[in-house]
Amino acid sequence: MEINVAIGGGQKMSLTGAILVYQGGHEVFAAWHAANAAEDSAAPYLGEAEPLTTEFLRRLSEGLGAYVAPEILPASVLVRTSELLVWWTRAQRRVLFFSDQSEAGELSAKQYPVPAMVFKVSGGNLSIRALAKDARPTAETKLMTAPFWNCGESGDVCLGTMRVPESSSVDAIEGWERGFFQSEFTHAYGAARLTNFPGGFLPLWRSLAGSKQLFPVQYLTDARETLRQFVERR
Repeated sequence: MEINVAIGGGQKMSLTGAILVYQGGHEVFAAWHAANAAEDSAAPYLGEAEPLTTEFLRRLSEGLGAYVAPEILPASVLVRTSELLVWWTRAQRRVLFFSDQSEAGELSAKQYPVPAMVFKVSGGNLSIRALAKDARPTAETKLMTAPFWNCGESGDVCLGTMRVPESSSVDAIEGWERGFFQSEFTHAYGAARLTNFPGGFLPLWRSLAGSKQLFPVQYLTDARETLRQFVERR
């Protein structure tokens, strides 16, 4: 077996110890063994087992990127883990941009009502859903398809040239929303039925251009999943 490890910055690495897992019957525990240098310059050897401490595990998880720094969570945040950030936004009016190269180019840079939405960021990817009610969703809230181009049936967003934050921290929420809404909607992504409005997608947004009313949620289509399923789906 060949193992390759790539470490940025050209850092010199040395063995400091190892975590060994012991099992006897149904009992399992892990212990830390510090690496000791051999006097004859041979390979280092592991010392006696030492119990793992909470501080050691915290530093280890931080080094592996699994540590989440303490944050004050705004009311909009629904889920926060080391790998996942999910939040919701209220129904509001936003300026939308459509590619000049698409048949929707005439609709670009106008204000439109948009429904309440759920955003999910995981592994640098963005997924979104719409909400039928302008209220904080619960785990069993049924989600709707986001009525936007660039969004697939699963809710995954085709990022393309979208400018998005490198971080998935709470401080990056505004950047993710701005990246989505300030990018150009260019095409229908996948086979998702984005709306049940008579005539389809373009007639819907033509009817909403400049409207001061709320988004007509009766024209949203069922995404066939709950918030819990959306959050747990990888």
